[in-house]
Amino acid sequence: MTGTAAKTAGPVLGPTFAKFWTASTASALGSGLVTIAAPLYVASQTNDPVIVSAASAVIWVPWLLFTLPGGILVDRVDRRRLMIGLDWARFAVMAALGVAILFGHAPLWLLFVTLFLIHTGEVIFETASQAMIPAVVPKDLLEKANGWLMGGTITTKDMIAGPLGAALFVIAASIPFLANAGMYVVSAIFITLVPGVYRIASGPVDPTAPTVGGGLKQGLITARSDIAVAFRFLMGQPILRTMSILIGVLNITLTAGGAVLVLLAKERLNLGSVGYGLLFSSIAVGGVLGSAFGDRLIKRVTATWTIRGGLVVEAAMYLALAWSGNAWLACFALFLFGVHTALWYIVAGSLRHRLTPPEMMGRVSSLHLFIVFGGNAVGALLGGILAKQFGITAPYWAGFAVALAVTAVTWRVFNRAAMAKVQETAANQAD
Repeated sequence: MTGTAAKTAGPVLGPTFAKFWTASTASALGSGLVTIAAPLYVASQTNDPVIVSAASAVIWVPWLLFTLPGGILVDRVDRRRLMIGLDWARFAVMAALGVAILFGHAPLWLLFVTLFLIHTGEVIFETASQAMIPAVVPKDLLEKANGWLMGGTITTKDMIAGPLGAALFVIAASIPFLANAGMYVVSAIFITLVPGVYRIASGPVDPTAPTVGGGLKQGLITARSDIAVAFRFLMGQPILRTMSILIGVLNITLTAGGAVLVLLAKERLNLGSVGYGLLFSSIAVGGVLGSAFGDRLIKRVTATWTIRGGLVVEAAMYLALAWSGNAWLACFALFLFGVHTALWYIVAGSLRHRLTPPEMMGRVSSLHLFIVFGGNAVGALLGGILAKQFGITAPYWAGFAVALAVTAVTWRVFNRAAMAKVQETAANQAD
């Protein structure tokens, strides 16, 4: 695999990363606009929590279905070219939905189908993006690069897109969707400007493997073998394994709460469309601060207490949303959650990038994303069901209970000795 910045050491991330970052940030801005606009559009048609939560569920189904196949694909093709193709495909699909909404011919089923297709592309795009990072920047700058990527994503997807998406939706429901389509074009252009070839020369396929009963059957056997190798690697890394699994568990309840957040904002916090967008901005402000100072903060407090403190913050956020109807307290809790999210991304992502061999980076990244996001579709529907049966705060009380249980079970796993050992291993592999 080649890439200009991959061969250039130094304290500066460089122009190649700047183009990569711009593409990622533009894509995040567009996705953020629809993240806000889609539930608002559904809520404008119905107040049924289950139907509202279905908009979130359909977003997460592709992460369950296509993450692992996407990882295999990413390890077999040029990752940069794949991302460009996905951007143009998503542009076409989202532009069609935006036009349909503009002319008043967009039933909910069309929105759901579009969200499914768009996020199928996002699954593979995100896997390819994660796999490219170690080839775009030197390994000693991974924390800094991941911090910049996280900061750019949070700034645009939540801080800017939150209130902007809501405000644009108020003006005309079609605008956020058309703007998202435009951001895919920007992303495609900047990924095109990234120099280099981002493909493993030999690929994960063994050319000497015997043919077993035809191309399709052989392909399935090879794919299963490729995923098995990545699975054994990830399961053999105790810290990475634990972080993937616990984030996956926590994300189920996080998605449950997020799926009905638009109704919590409306019915309990007494916020309108713009106020709902500001809740996401609160997460974003925390995320930007965490991203900007994360590498220094993690060194000061250690990775151990970064992870443990984050678990406590997540539990506290659920408690605030479940217990209080105060919008300011909700915003502060979401702000702290944003800080925690950024710090976790830096710690987990940098360790994974250092420990994973380049030839299986796509598959390991996809396996991590599968574990982390695979249960989110169930979580989204669970949020709607809990809210309908037990009240709008039920998903947040459930999240609080799960966060407390996860904290208690994993507290000792992230001790100083274990974290020091895995960081030493990562440093040795970087050398």
